[in-house]
Amino acid sequence: MARIDFYTLGPKYRGDRLRFACQLIEKIRTQHWRILVHCPEAALAQTLDQLLWSFRPDSFLAHGQLGRVDPELTPILISPNGEPEQERQVLINLGLEVPAFFSRFERVCELVDQTPQVLAAGRRRWAWYSQQSLTLEHHRLGG
Repeated sequence: MARIDFYTLGPKYRGDRLRFACQLIEKIRTQHWRILVHCPEAALAQTLDQLLWSFRPDSFLAHGQLGRVDPELTPILISPNGEPEQERQVLINLGLEVPAFFSRFERVCELVDQTPQVLAAGRRRWAWYSQQSLTLEHHRLGG
């Protein structure tokens, strides 16, 4: 059963889910876990891809978009439109809906900021996971 963690960014982080995603990815990688970032919008996936290269000058996070890199050699995969067959460790969801394949992951991270559409979608996902009797952890960040 997947562990579900919601990270809610406070008001001063409006629209800053991607920067936080980079920080979370970096932290998770210190534990050598493999990560799939679900970005169902191609533009969002491209922006995250670029941000992972530049968010910290002293950081290197080996990553790439699914279908463009060898998944065996790439511990961080960004998925704009699909799911890799072998990933099972950490799913970071940047979509507005619960991915159909979430349950095969050991850990699911849901990132919510104060953008009205993202916040409302986050509340719907929280309610859906709760209805499935899954254990949820909520982390409030930045006030």
